[in-house]
Amino acid sequence: MSGAQACHAGPDPASGDGNWRKRGTVRVKPAMAALSVLFVAGSAFAQMTPVGVWRSIDDKSGEPRAEVRITESAGVVSGRIERRLSRHSQPGEVCEACSDDRKDQPLDGLEIIRRARKAEGRDVWEGGKILDPESGRDYTLRLTPIEGGRRLEVRGSFGPFGRTQTWVRVQ
Repeated sequence: MSGAQACHAGPDPASGDGNWRKRGTVRVKPAMAALSVLFVAGSAFAQMTPVGVWRSIDDKSGEPRAEVRITESAGVVSGRIERRLSRHSQPGEVCEACSDDRKDQPLDGLEIIRRARKAEGRDVWEGGKILDPESGRDYTLRLTPIEGGRRLEVRGSFGPFGRTQTWVRVQ
């Protein structure tokens, strides 16, 4: 008897009760196969890409600030504030401190990540800019998925100065 046959429990697959399926030399119950599919789908959910919805966390208070949707088009990623989560957020707030085309635009839906591209041979997106809507300043951006894509290191820098936040994948 092979190892695969010796390990199964339950009715004999030869009995024809339909509860077993043969896959190669291993026999698997349909429920187990469905569970395997869910596991594979769950691990595909967390990918090594910044594309998706992320919860930004304030690096000073540790509180959720916003959900940001990052998209990719023609190899370039951008990101917009999808939903603000801070208890201090007010509906209808605009980016008063912005000095470019985002000046006086609503914070909800505001594009805060622009023009980042994947670095060749690495799971890092850089070369773009990230906007701090509170100050209106743009910073050089680096996005690095970590922990199997479940978290995203977001680094904004200005010359030798900068800070890194870790965002959490929502979807």
